[in-house]
Amino acid sequence: MSDSASPLSPAGDRHFDGLADKFAASLYGGVRGELRLALLDHLLPEMLELRTQPLLDVGGGLGQLAGWFAARGHAVTLAEPSGEMLARAREALAEHEVNLLQAPLQALPELAPGPWSLIACHAVLEWLADPRLALATLASLLAPGGQLSLMVFNRDALRFSNVVKGNLEKALADRLEGRGLRKRLTPISPLTHGQVVAWSAENGLAIREVAGIRVFADYLRAPPANKADRERLLALEQCYCRVDPHWRLGRYLLYTLECPTHPPEEAVA
Repeated sequence: MSDSASPLSPAGDRHFDGLADKFAASLYGGVRGELRLALLDHLLPEMLELRTQPLLDVGGGLGQLAGWFAARGHAVTLAEPSGEMLARAREALAEHEVNLLQAPLQALPELAPGPWSLIACHAVLEWLADPRLALATLASLLAPGGQLSLMVFNRDALRFSNVVKGNLEKALADRLEGRGLRKRLTPISPLTHGQVVAWSAENGLAIREVAGIRVFADYLRAPPANKADRERLLALEQCYCRVDPHWRLGRYLLYTLECPTHPPEEAVA
C-alpha cells in the first residue's frame, strides 16, 4: 500500500495493522511513553473503585493496560480490531490469563455485551470517525453502577502544542485532525473536554474524576537530560495532573465515568 493510501476501516476508523512497530515506538517509547504509563499507574487506583471486578479493555492495543489490570486480579477481556496489535498483545500477556477478542468497538454489543461493571477505553475514541456514537455504545455496555475509565486525546492540547511549535496558521484555522495517512499518527478525531461532558450527559453518565496525562512534558523544548530530571518531571506531573487549570492541557484527558445505579425517573407531565 502506498504512503498516501488510507488505512481506514469501512466505518472510517483508523486501525493499526502494519503499524505496530511505529505505534509502539511513537506512543510508548521514550520519556513520553514512560510518563504515560507511570501516571496511569499512579492515577488508576485513585480514580477507580477497584474490587478485582471483570474488565473489558476496549481497543486494548499492545496489552499494557490489560496486563496492569490482570496483574491486580481482574479477569480481563481485551478487544482489539487489529490482528497485528492483538498478536503483540498475546505475546506481552503470556503470563496472564486474558481473553483476547479481535473486534472493533462497534461489534461489542453483540460479542461482549456484559453488562460490565468495569470498562477501560484508553486512546481509542480519537481514532474513530464517530466518537460520539462510540461513547453511546460504551455506555450501553455498562452495568448499573459500572465505571468507565476513558482516556482521550485532547484537542485543546494539540492546538497549544502547534502554537508552541510555531504552527500559528494551522492553529488559527483549527486544522488539527490527522487525515489517516499510512505513516501518520495524529488522531483523526481529537476531542475537547466540553465534548466529553456533553456526550456523557447525553448517555446518563456522571463524570466522577478527571485528570490530565502529561500536562507539562509535551511542551518542553528538550526532553529531560538524565534520570534525575525525568524523576523531577514525573513528580511535577503527579503533583499537578488533577489541579485546575493544569489538567486541562494534558496531552490526554483521563476520566472516570459512572453509570447511575437506577435510571432517572420520568418527568411528570
